[in-house]
Amino acid sequence: MNKKIFFLAMIVAATLASCTGNKKDKKEHEHHEETEDVVFLTQQQRQSLDLKLGNFQFRNLSTIIKTNGQLEVPPAASAEITAVIGGNVKEIKVFQGDKVSKGQVLAILEHPNYITLQEDFAETANKLDFIEKEYKRQKELFENNVGSGKDYQQIISEYRTIKSKYEGLKSRLKILNISPEKVLKGTISGTIPVVSPISGYVNDVNIKLGSFADAKNKLFTVADNREIHADFMIYENDIRLLESGQKVYFTVANQPDRELEATIFAIGKKFEPDTRSIHVHAKLDNNPGDLIPGMYVSGNIRTNDENVRTLPNDAIVTEGNKSYIFILDKSVKEEEQEGEEHHDENVMAFRRFEIVKGKQDGGFTEVKLLKSLSEDTQIVTNSAYYLLSDMSKEETEHEH
Repeated sequence: MNKKIFFLAMIVAATLASCTGNKKDKKEHEHHEETEDVVFLTQQQRQSLDLKLGNFQFRNLSTIIKTNGQLEVPPAASAEITAVIGGNVKEIKVFQGDKVSKGQVLAILEHPNYITLQEDFAETANKLDFIEKEYKRQKELFENNVGSGKDYQQIISEYRTIKSKYEGLKSRLKILNISPEKVLKGTISGTIPVVSPISGYVNDVNIKLGSFADAKNKLFTVADNREIHADFMIYENDIRLLESGQKVYFTVANQPDRELEATIFAIGKKFEPDTRSIHVHAKLDNNPGDLIPGMYVSGNIRTNDENVRTLPNDAIVTEGNKSYIFILDKSVKEEEQEGEEHHDENVMAFRRFEIVKGKQDGGFTEVKLLKSLSEDTQIVTNSAYYLLSDMSKEETEHEH
């Protein structure tokens, strides 16, 4: 009997030992699974990393189109000034870069043809005065059945011819900035002024004293820099994203630290053959006043604005084809933490959490969740790379 009892006792002891071992292995396995995506940081480690915690931010992110171009003035704000009738340059009254007003005299030209034109006008005006009186007399006679119908028709034709010539010469004098009224009073001038048709700055002076300025030659160019705008080139693949009213944030090449803002008001409908790009014109929201046409600019066009869940770029880390963030995990109990160093009450556990990255803009990245998280979840907003490195180090040491 004693041998049988001893044998049974040995079987029971072996069975209990086996069960105890299985439970211990199972607990260790579960513990490993729960902590394999967790990194533990002491207060000193958090301070060294300047670790910050926060929540998701909903921000207005955009698809960014990077572009280059230059500053231009619209055609209506730029003028190429010529002589209507050629003449010799007598005076030049402006220099390149001068600010001028509409109607201001830029140069004085002289030529005998100007005198001839004024003489023709004065002579035609005298003829018109005479023929107009004769026309009125013949009309009165014809209406009273006294005059000849043939004479009346002839005087009408002569009157209309002289009247048309008079109006034509008068218009030419006005184009030359010569006063017809002064000519009729006997004031004949051998010079004409060349005036600016717009207010702005003189960009080019293409004449010299004494030179002959032909009617086809460009004497001056004047541009109104108050109307300056940005002319960007957009490649074919990005055209579908554009629409009027979108914002462009850009910098000028010689002032890279100053960002300016403009609004798209016109989108070209023709490709540049060499680059397969189109012109996009944007009006400056605030013209600083020191910009010059022709300056090179580079900017970003923001499209498809929408509020999305975001985190700072430093809160996201990528390993292989996956992206992660780290969240504060208070569910990891102190007795489950590995190693004596984790028993400090100041130790915090941060769990790796897989996400999908979306758009990026201004230092923030859109975060798409694969699993739901509560709104009050505390998230590491910086130094995610160092947490991943520390976790990889711990996993490697554990394997060894």
